[in-house]
Amino acid sequence: MKKTVFILSLVLFSFLETQAQVEYKVITSVESIVSSGLGRSRLISANEEKDYKEFTSTQTEDDNGRNKSDRSDIRVKNFDETKLLNFYNIVGIRFQNIAANDAVITSKINTMVAEGWELAFVNSAVESDAGKGDNQGIFITRYIFKRQL
Repeated sequence: MKKTVFILSLVLFSFLETQAQVEYKVITSVESIVSSGLGRSRLISANEEKDYKEFTSTQTEDDNGRNKSDRSDIRVKNFDETKLLNFYNIVGIRFQNIAANDAVITSKINTMVAEGWELAFVNSAVESDAGKGDNQGIFITRYIFKRQL
């Protein structure tokens, strides 16, 4: 009888829908690919939350007015800024700088994992030299973490 109750309880619990709440956090690395090492490279992590709904408007055929939210309200003033090295120096690409950035980013990831975060997604993009006269360029990576609440 005890086995039957146990098995029945186990089956019953397997059909219960549990909704675990998850929170996400985005960490962004911006690494300069400006020649001569003139750019700035950083690892950025916001320490405050924003509700996107406060800065969102819905456009319809009847109401297509512009979004009047104030940009200054969107800005985050409470964030961590970790210095990284630029990919280039005066001589050209500096592989030692890339390895150093990898070590710093790995340290941040390991700290986040130790705090209960799980690396869920990684997205990256490059805006690089577009030809003569364009001395701009960044390599940006977003690390998206999640954890159970």
